Amino acid sequence: MRLPAFLLLAASMLATPAAAQGLRDRLPEDEVLYFLLPDRFENGDTANDRGGLKGDRLVTGFDPTAKGFFHGGDLKGLIKRLDYVQALGATAIWVAPIFKNKAVQGPAGQESAGYHGYWVTDFTQVDPHFGTNADFKALVDAAHARGIKVYMDIIANHTADVIQYRECGACDYRSRADYPYGRKGGLAGAAINPGFAGDHVQTAENFARLTRPDFAYTPFVPAAEKSVKVPAWLNDPIYYHNRGNSTFAGESSLLGDFVGLDDLFTENPRVVAGMIEIFGSWIDRFGIDGFRIDTARHVNPEFWAAFAPAMLERARAKGIPNFHIFGEVADPDVAALARHTRVDKLPAVLDFGFAMAANEVASGKAGTDRLAKLFAADVLYEGGEATARRLPTFIGNHDAGRSSTFIKAAIPDIGQDELLARVRLAHAMLLLLRGVPTIYSGDEQGFVGDGVDQDAREDMFASKVAVYNDNKLLGSDKTNAVSNFDTGHPLFREIAALAKLRKAHPALTRGRQVTRFASDKPGLFAVSRFDPVAGTEILVAFNSSPQPWTGNIQVETGSTAFTSLAGACPAAAAAPGSITLTLPAFGYAVCAAGTPQ
Repeated sequence: MRLPAFLLLAASMLATPAAAQGLRDRLPEDEVLYFLLPDRFENGDTANDRGGLKGDRLVTGFDPTAKGFFHGGDLKGLIKRLDYVQALGATAIWVAPIFKNKAVQGPAGQESAGYHGYWVTDFTQVDPHFGTNADFKALVDAAHARGIKVYMDIIANHTADVIQYRECGACDYRSRADYPYGRKGGLAGAAINPGFAGDHVQTAENFARLTRPDFAYTPFVPAAEKSVKVPAWLNDPIYYHNRGNSTFAGESSLLGDFVGLDDLFTENPRVVAGMIEIFGSWIDRFGIDGFRIDTARHVNPEFWAAFAPAMLERARAKGIPNFHIFGEVADPDVAALARHTRVDKLPAVLDFGFAMAANEVASGKAGTDRLAKLFAADVLYEGGEATARRLPTFIGNHDAGRSSTFIKAAIPDIGQDELLARVRLAHAMLLLLRGVPTIYSGDEQGFVGDGVDQDAREDMFASKVAVYNDNKLLGSDKTNAVSNFDTGHPLFREIAALAKLRKAHPALTRGRQVTRFASDKPGLFAVSRFDPVAGTEILVAFNSSPQPWTGNIQVETGSTAFTSLAGACPAAAAAPGSITLTLPAFGYAVCAAGTPQ
């Protein structure tokens, strides 16, 4: 039945299309995210390519021919390309970390640069390779003027690799059982840290008794780097776990160094307060709109239970009521993802489960019930389906690789036309199903990476990296050796059209989702999404098969007339509660029903 007029009026903000709302009024699920690494996006100022450093690439970190070094992209370049981002339909930009990094690190012969931003030394300023704090302020202001939000990528788990150990270089992890806090260097060592009750007693009084950091190894800071970290308290080894490299299993997942990076003692209240002040300051100074939290699963839950509410309150005080926080939990298991919303109290997490399911379905590796099972588990998240709608979804990123790479791996002999069709289908799933769609820069230009990590971090501007430039792009005769900001690219146009459609219909952003059809084989996957106020239905259907699909799909009995928003939809239901639909191979359709009577 129709809602009374006064209820429609009272709930009007809930149903207002994202495109028509003010930037601060938009909920996290209203956004279309665009994720990029500044170094690989656009070079707006060649004067900062070396970050103000002098010397060869092992000093400056700059080598545009090497995939593991700085290439020259910066914040001025991103500002220059905001027209492009806006044309794609993105409403928020997630920018890889911009904090000042250790320019180069790694053992001799295996060095690489901090172009990605995850090796922070100074948490208070922009890395000179990317520009200045003033440049970041200019970016935020310019984006906001266009109605585009800016999300920062932050790290609280670790800093750059500065602390060294007297005993070894790449040191193995040493556990609390074998190397307790109360003994120096093992069970037989001298008594130290008298009265310290352990890291589970997270009070200032208890941590005041932890005065010696040499319980597992003997940490030290090289003289040349004794004051390199900012704020200054970060230079003291007492604020780090100092237990050697994580094995990413058991307690080492929380307490171990992430491939040598200095692992912060996030159980210590001083570290908690320090991180809250560091990142709260970025909200205060720049009015940013959200945080993606790197390596969130490697930090103790108590830290996030304090940190996340503090950031939300800091944002509200700045007039940002819909600040979006989501943690990186690199696990496709929904139970593991959901645990971090329940135990850690993170408002949201990156939906690695969706990434795997969508790529497996789009490639034909799995039946469409792979997606149905994923969505059935949305109840596991704290807040259930409402929280699931705020999970940033993706099909490729800078760590795991691109959707095109996953699909090629599943179908090694696939042709370019079929690969393009399947990647197009994966993007349709990304933009039309529940969650906050996150486009990885370059995907809209048909980038086809060679693998994970550095092999998935191609330049958008003309690249000089040989292993990027030999890639065969989808939907284009170009290569990575030239600039790729083509707004006429078929994937760009497809994504832009879907983003526009999504933003115009609250059912596709804030609407609950009901699975209508799934199978254990490739073929049809269909859901209905419902306007959060009017209750009207939008049927979204995908065909993951190389063969056309025709059949009947359940809809609401009151959904009798339909309008095609994408693909081919019938004008009317075949019978109350059923619609007959035909989808081409790798096709999709979006069918909007009238208001139920």
